Amino acid sequence: MFIIFKKVKLIKNMLLEKLDKINNKVENLDKINKEIEEIKNNLQEINPKYQKNRDKLFKTQAILPRTEKNLVSVVIGSYNRRSLLEKTINSVRSHNIRIPYEIIVVDGGSTDGALEWLIQQKDIITIVQHNRGEFQGKPVKRRSWGYFMNLGFKSAQGKYILMLSDDCLLLPNAVNLGLDKFEEMEKANRKIGGVAFYFRNWPEDKDYYVQYTLGGKLFVNHGMYLREALEAVGWADEEQYIFYKADGDICLRMWQIGYEFVDCPGAYVEHYYDRNEAVRHTNNEVLYCDREAYLKRWQGIYYHRDKPDLRKKMTNVYDDPTRTAEQFLELTNQ
Repeated sequence: MFIIFKKVKLIKNMLLEKLDKINNKVENLDKINKEIEEIKNNLQEINPKYQKNRDKLFKTQAILPRTEKNLVSVVIGSYNRRSLLEKTINSVRSHNIRIPYEIIVVDGGSTDGALEWLIQQKDIITIVQHNRGEFQGKPVKRRSWGYFMNLGFKSAQGKYILMLSDDCLLLPNAVNLGLDKFEEMEKANRKIGGVAFYFRNWPEDKDYYVQYTLGGKLFVNHGMYLREALEAVGWADEEQYIFYKADGDICLRMWQIGYEFVDCPGAYVEHYYDRNEAVRHTNNEVLYCDREAYLKRWQGIYYHRDKPDLRKKMTNVYDDPTRTAEQFLELTNQ
């Protein structure tokens, strides 16, 4: 009998211990629930304050100036032509381009003060690639027009790239008309690689013109490219051409993959014609080499020696009321 009583007492004690543990757990659970309630209450207090601060933050951000991506990149190659370059830059700055733009100048290591002037221009991105002389006892390797222009093309942030020479002046509204032409063609679902501006070599030419190269294909001598089209063809050829014909080559490669080019009536450029005989003689030698490389590259594709030559100019008679080209007069009088 005693043994049975002892076992009952033992079982009772075990049950009481378990009940104590359960009670402890319930108490802990109640404590946890209370903590959760406190957290909820705190969150309710914090949230309105957070919301208020967030609204203040957004209002502040709305006031801060936003940096818009440049939609037009003006890319200019230059070397030792400060007086001409300054006029070219001024024609861009005063052009009233209606959308954000940037100016990129690729300089070949000018020694006429152009580099010092460029460094002071805070709206110009200057890329220096020395292309003449010696350094550390070794001659500096001469690079091609394509190499130089690619430095600017690849750095460009714009959807469109305006290619200019450092001896060119934009006539009023040329870039805006180029943008209009791109938009018009894009709305018509046409795949446009570039828009050609009409230009003339002043003072030799009277009329402005655009040019059709091999195969009768229009190309951009002065005008605007679609950046993604330049990238699609691997940019300008850096190996086959020294200075000339690389622009025509770019356009023919775009034509090959389905891009087309259109002219832009009303968009005009003045190109200063250098009458210096020594410069012309050197340029003519380079022109001959580049022309031969160009014909060889496109032989059997857009050029056939036994077929009619389809290269031509399309002229446009225009009397510039602003007399923009007269800015070159002071250069001819020097």
